[in-house]
Amino acid sequence: MAAITASMVGELRAKTDAPMMECKKALTEADGNMEKAEELLRIKLGNKAGKASGRITAEGVVTAFVDGAAGGMIEINCETDFVTKNDSFLAMANAAAMLVAKHNPADIAALGALAYEQDGFGPTLEDVRKGLIGKIGENMSFRRFKHFNGNGKLASYLHGTRIGVMVEFEGDDTSAKDVAMHIAAMKPVAIQASDVPAELIEKERAVAAGKAEEDRKTAEAEGKKPQPADIVAKRIEGGVQKYLKEVSLHNQPFVKNDKQTVEQMLKAADTSIKGFTLYVVGEGIEKKVDDFAAEVAAQVAAAKAAA
Repeated sequence: MAAITASMVGELRAKTDAPMMECKKALTEADGNMEKAEELLRIKLGNKAGKASGRITAEGVVTAFVDGAAGGMIEINCETDFVTKNDSFLAMANAAAMLVAKHNPADIAALGALAYEQDGFGPTLEDVRKGLIGKIGENMSFRRFKHFNGNGKLASYLHGTRIGVMVEFEGDDTSAKDVAMHIAAMKPVAIQASDVPAELIEKERAVAAGKAEEDRKTAEAEGKKPQPADIVAKRIEGGVQKYLKEVSLHNQPFVKNDKQTVEQMLKAADTSIKGFTLYVVGEGIEKKVDDFAAEVAAQVAAAKAAA
């Protein structure tokens, strides 16, 4: 039996990015043969991907690709922020955005079926995803994407890797890029107030009504006369209108010059925004909160039981 040294384990890990213990096991099984050990790891990657597939992926990156009038933007999730800096993961993410732009897949399954090879994995993007799960040791998933083509010119902006914006526009390229940056910072939900979804408006109206009811109860408790119903109704509607101005792109103060609104800036630049898409990594995903002390205690208990 060949002696398995730390340098051998390190060399195999550098080649495969597989977890340290997996590298040691593969080398032991291969009796120190590096090529055979690498092959064994490739074989085991599928099983590892299956085990990882149930874990929560609330971290990740947003990538974008623009080629003339066609574009793609995608959010790809993973388990920890550490993986978002992995070159293989980033290469797959950038390739996925390009595939969205060029092929306009119908859904996540169709995207995964597109031809793509990387790091020895393939022949499809889904095969690469599964291979990298085993190679890196974390679950990762394609969460959502959007294809763009035919609604004007495109401008994209990525704030780091966690926020992505794609703007469809007509007019000045620089102004459109500035608007994309503005959207990343201010996160509007619609271009104009009239475009804000009805469910968001009703939610805000309910909040304003709840606040008004709390004020009424406070006034009664203090022996004061509550405001008349018509005044309360105006307050509620005023709160809704204030909200609409805050979340509609045209009405927001422009981040580079808060003396003018975005609409005023665009008019001066003879530019119009046809649509925009904003992705924020992990938005809406419930993250798992780990109790580190409990986890350590569980591991100690498991070790004692095994002994």
